[in-house]
Amino acid sequence: MLDYHLHLWPHDQSATPLRLEQIAAYCDRARAAGVVEVALTEHLFRFVQATDLLGGFWDVDEPDPALRSSMAAYWTHHARADLDRYVETALEAKRAGLPVVLGLEVDYYRGRMDEVGALLGNYPFDVLLGSVHWLGAWRFDDLDDPPSMAQWSVRQVDDCWAAYTDAMEELAATGSCDVLAHPDLVKVAGHRPTGPAEWWDRLAEAASAHHMAAEVSSAGWRKPVGEQYPAHPLLVRLAARGVPFTTASDAHRLEHVADRTEDLRTLLSSLGVDRLQAYRRRQPHTVPLGPPPGPQSGGRHGVAPVGEPAGPGPAGGG
Repeated sequence: MLDYHLHLWPHDQSATPLRLEQIAAYCDRARAAGVVEVALTEHLFRFVQATDLLGGFWDVDEPDPALRSSMAAYWTHHARADLDRYVETALEAKRAGLPVVLGLEVDYYRGRMDEVGALLGNYPFDVLLGSVHWLGAWRFDDLDDPPSMAQWSVRQVDDCWAAYTDAMEELAATGSCDVLAHPDLVKVAGHRPTGPAEWWDRLAEAASAHHMAAEVSSAGWRKPVGEQYPAHPLLVRLAARGVPFTTASDAHRLEHVADRTEDLRTLLSSLGVDRLQAYRRRQPHTVPLGPPPGPQSGGRHGVAPVGEPAGPGPAGGG
């Protein structure tokens, strides 16, 4: 198993220490759940380099002044860390023998993904997660932001799903990322469309047509929607199209690392999935889904160091 979506800071923190000890603790917890490799995937918007490139996009993309103001405050709160230091910390973890790959969660910026790609091309990323967390400046998944949540009472749910699916299709078509993160995130607050099959079909086709993997995440079980991402009918559609999968917790805190890994394993096994997709320098390779966790041995912290993928087994042990 993999945990290919991990954050180093909770959303309510703007102070952003980078510590090897925290990454080691993540790896220890992941190993105990049978996870052989983790990806550090902090949000791009949490780095000052993103402000230089993208800051103020909401003034162009959002007509609602309340949402513009909310997004400006959100961005100011979060964009504090240095991308160079983040990358170096992840590389230091690799050198220390921890089973870590260097990643980033990249939100979709309409008409700006070429610029984003040029920035990220300067770094040795292993995997880039593509996600849609906002439409214009509406952060539809920010459950703690009253202006954002108020929008659910004035918008049509089907229209929200349509706009979200449009954005996910556009993101996939840019080729800027490797994995569609939490593919049906728009459901997070529990708002479901009247006819979801259309959106599920389109999301599955977007991943398939543009050769992206799809993330299967336990994070939705911790949200009001109360189910994994993606919903089972979407998961079935993705598997039927041969879309490869990663697995993830989307943890922002140690206690959520590798959350409900065994449930994700059972879910995928029920569909006949026995391989996951992992990455090195943005090149995919497959690893076994793997058996339930048991006694393991390996490198430092009980897992083998990350190396180059070789053969049919998972690079780095397991």
